[in-house]
Amino acid sequence: MNRYPDGTVILSNEECWELLRRTSVGRLAVSIAGKPDIFPINYLTDRDGLVFRSGAGTKLAAAALLHDVAFEIDGYEPTNRIAWSVVVKGKAHQVERMEDVFAAEDLPLFPWLASPKPNFVRIAPTEITGRRFHIVDDVSPDTSIGWEAVEANAAAVTAEPGAEFHRGAPKLHPD
Repeated sequence: MNRYPDGTVILSNEECWELLRRTSVGRLAVSIAGKPDIFPINYLTDRDGLVFRSGAGTKLAAAALLHDVAFEIDGYEPTNRIAWSVVVKGKAHQVERMEDVFAAEDLPLFPWLASPKPNFVRIAPTEITGRRFHIVDDVSPDTSIGWEAVEANAAAVTAEPGAEFHRGAPKLHPD
């Protein structure tokens, strides 16, 4: 583990994968025809990669063309005043082999929108990096993204009641 003078800690590959397994939402960055774009997606880790669902559009085009992509997740642990970030770089490809599609269909991965998302995309990582750092003590937690700080004796962040999604209760949408 590398620690820098400003308190930033470089996460190990194992720590990055653990955070990826514990998180279900991130941002996918792609570039098509020289134009960058970024999308929030829900995903799962599966074997040695990340899987998400997609309808037709830019994300699927990037996968069909085997483009390089970047994917990022972030988190905040208010009781410890710790923030972290993990970035995955790699190739996106559409899951097309029938046995792989069947395996992806068995994953507990559900679209959040009612629009059809029949395609599965896998990100095969070529590089995973992460860092953790202490939030300065005079900064208050930001509740603007639907999270509330927990009491000092609690272990982590909890979702506000009525939040649209959490890993324990996926919403199924008719196809």
